[in-house]
Amino acid sequence: MMKNGVMMQYFEWYLPNDGNLWKKLAEDAPHLSKIGVTAVWVPPAYKTTELGGVGYSTYDLYDFGEFDQKGSVRTKYGTREEFDAAIRSLHKQGIKVYLDAVLNHKTGADEKETFYVKRVSAENRYEELGDAYEIEGWTHFTFPGRGKKYSDFEWHWYHFSGIDYDARRDERGIFRIEGEGKGWSRNVDQEKGNYDYLMFANVDYKHPEVVREVTRWGEWVIREFHLDGFRMDAVKHISRDFVAGFLRNVRKNFQHEVYAVGECWKNDDGELSFFLNETEEQLDLFDVPLHFNLHEASQKGPDYDLRTILQGTLVQTHPTLAVTFVDNHDSQAGQSLESPVADWFKPAAYALILLHKEGYPCIFYGDYYGVGGENSIHRGVIDTLLKVRRERAYGEQWDYFDEPHVIGFVRSGDEQHPHSGLVVLISNQGDGEKTMNVGKLHAGERWLEATGCYPNEQITIDPEGNATFRVPAGKAAVWHNTAEP
Repeated sequence: MMKNGVMMQYFEWYLPNDGNLWKKLAEDAPHLSKIGVTAVWVPPAYKTTELGGVGYSTYDLYDFGEFDQKGSVRTKYGTREEFDAAIRSLHKQGIKVYLDAVLNHKTGADEKETFYVKRVSAENRYEELGDAYEIEGWTHFTFPGRGKKYSDFEWHWYHFSGIDYDARRDERGIFRIEGEGKGWSRNVDQEKGNYDYLMFANVDYKHPEVVREVTRWGEWVIREFHLDGFRMDAVKHISRDFVAGFLRNVRKNFQHEVYAVGECWKNDDGELSFFLNETEEQLDLFDVPLHFNLHEASQKGPDYDLRTILQGTLVQTHPTLAVTFVDNHDSQAGQSLESPVADWFKPAAYALILLHKEGYPCIFYGDYYGVGGENSIHRGVIDTLLKVRRERAYGEQWDYFDEPHVIGFVRSGDEQHPHSGLVVLISNQGDGEKTMNVGKLHAGERWLEATGCYPNEQITIDPEGNATFRVPAGKAAVWHNTAEP
């Protein structure tokens, strides 16, 4: 994580299938640098089963829009050459690039194979629904369009632990693949008895050939595209031993840092802490409990106790390993994990993650640029908060989480950043105010509100470093020195 770094998730679910995202990203790099984005999480950039796929229906991890497979050369986002150009453009601006690594499953196999399975319950994956029997499944991946370039590895049924479709009977279900050494991974999430199986053909990380091939891909993709790290998809469904080993083995081949953040979608900081411990803290995690706190606060309005907004969150228990976010492609409206933070509360939510001392904040493309071609109403306030973060969000932090409907915190500023320091207040009910101490260092300074809540108002910090700061009903107010840094 970069000092005072900001990540941007540079996609949302409903982007057009026009092959233009990489070109847009390349052109956008100077702007991203200017507003203070230090890293970009790009979507799964490799070939999926269909051209319009967001990227999670993974077919070929080696095809970044280079080969004529699955009906096209380009992906939804563009060609390999355009992806390369986008990375070069970002790096020229000092912005790091994290690739979304979808390693849990594959789909769109080239040929069927015959093997034995046991059907299991969708609600308890340990519950067998009968004896083993033979099926035909789409499990043989030969990648004919690629012609063995970059890798000659072919995937067979024994490289998977489960599948969702029996082609012989045209039947859907969850079929655990039988055979020597087969079965679900034990060190995965225990929801549904065992949550190794999520979808499609489930990759078996107990198989040594699989571990070698996927680790080799990890080394290849970092080197081939000069990437700076991974966003790792669906890690609660993947063997924790593999996750830790994959990152450890990839990193030993590089001088530069290979960053990693995992998506472990659990609203439970205890389970996230367990995951971090089991993976030897080889990766950060998205702060899912904080997202749900923000979602709940936005739904309940004045019935939510703002003093609890950080309770049970990763940023509270593991501040150096928490990637804080407001929304993402899965939580946005219409998606599988739908839990969007309501628009009225989004400015407050972004003020919290962008100006708080702890956590590595991630801005969602949909919140900054908009969803489905519609412009976002939040871009202006996010720009303002990013400017305040760059210029003012330094020094120690003191929390004023002392009232259920008005909370706040102070950043003291530091000597390395002239005129730094700030105050954030958040209200979910009526107009509010708080007398807060910003430190004697700021005595006599005049402070203003940055987001437009009180455009003509300035306050003076008293000799002890105290002042009374205001916030309008249902808003966030951000106060800082009137002097330019």
